[in-house]
Amino acid sequence: MSRPPFADWLSQTNDVTSTFLAAGQIPGLINLAGGLPDPSAWPVTELAELAQEAVRDFPAESLAYGPVPGQPRLRDAIAARFSTDALPLTRDNVLVTTGGTQALAALGLALVMTGQTIAVQTPAYLGALDTWRARGPDYRPMVLEDADFDPVAAMTGAQFAYTVPNFSNPSGRLVGTDQRRALIDAARRTGTWLVEDDPYGALYYDGAPLPSMLEMAGTDSPVIYLGTVSKELAPGLRIGWAIAAPEMIAALSAAKQGTDMFSSGLCQMVTALAFERGLPEAIRPHILSMYRARRDALCEALETHLSDWFTWEKPEGGMFVWARARDGRLNTDALMRAGLTEGVCISPSSVFDPEHRDHGGMRLNFTLNPPDELEEGIRRLARTTRAVLRDAA
Repeated sequence: MSRPPFADWLSQTNDVTSTFLAAGQIPGLINLAGGLPDPSAWPVTELAELAQEAVRDFPAESLAYGPVPGQPRLRDAIAARFSTDALPLTRDNVLVTTGGTQALAALGLALVMTGQTIAVQTPAYLGALDTWRARGPDYRPMVLEDADFDPVAAMTGAQFAYTVPNFSNPSGRLVGTDQRRALIDAARRTGTWLVEDDPYGALYYDGAPLPSMLEMAGTDSPVIYLGTVSKELAPGLRIGWAIAAPEMIAALSAAKQGTDMFSSGLCQMVTALAFERGLPEAIRPHILSMYRARRDALCEALETHLSDWFTWEKPEGGMFVWARARDGRLNTDALMRAGLTEGVCISPSSVFDPEHRDHGGMRLNFTLNPPDELEEGIRRLARTTRAVLRDAA
């Protein structure tokens, strides 16, 4: 007797993604593909002490079942962290999620039915596209750097518009203040929710941080702001959050309830204690110094070894350099697969394109590896590029 088939959406996943995710098991491989922080940046000693304190002094909050929207102490801490005089927030504006990915999934559950439209900053974060695939949306690409980009036209009729304005994944692009203001204005005019996903907002290496769209929009805001501790403390805590109008938080909370009921009480308490004691701020100078040097090392290696074949811009922050091939024959899906035999892995541009048509770019991560390994990884990638171009000739 045959069993029921798997859901249709599972057949829509791409083998490129599974290939580069599995590549981490290859001995000696230099991984430039993932968006991974360096484990040496994690405040291990401090987190261990906070975890011990949480279990010892707050066992009920840490170890019992908890409220779906999150522990009040953490929600209050997040509200305080993002409040301004013009934007007073309370715990009713905050939902704690199990990592930033769950906030994205909750958005899909709360707002999207099959065939409805999501306007998405393109190139787009792969994790968001994967998260929403089961909802069966139609995507409307928003290329913010295009001279003729019209945010009102892009958002009209969309369930929400998804952006990563601080050092976008994958492009590393920083959206300027004027364009942030234009996006907010378009969201108000069209009635479309504006999602501001901000995992990299603490990673400014050059210049002062720009105001968030959440802050700029003020009260009665169309902005849904998403954050996480994955880049500020440690990804294994799996603590993220959404900040929005109370009615949106209630909807997202209902969506969350059907997935995991509540996020880890222990991790929530550790995060609340870390926020209250300023741990992210204490370790940030070291993180910024280390990652700034690695960004510079990667860009120098690109200039030395790959400038004949690729163009790129040095990002002002974040975790990625986005490189575009000069030669239209250079397919970065092929480059990724060939690179595995040379001991280097990259993320090809096709997985960041909702339509999977872009095969001329790649995302390179600089935060995981030290400068010498970045140099060697780019050297291996240069050898791979020559080989791929020879085969394409």
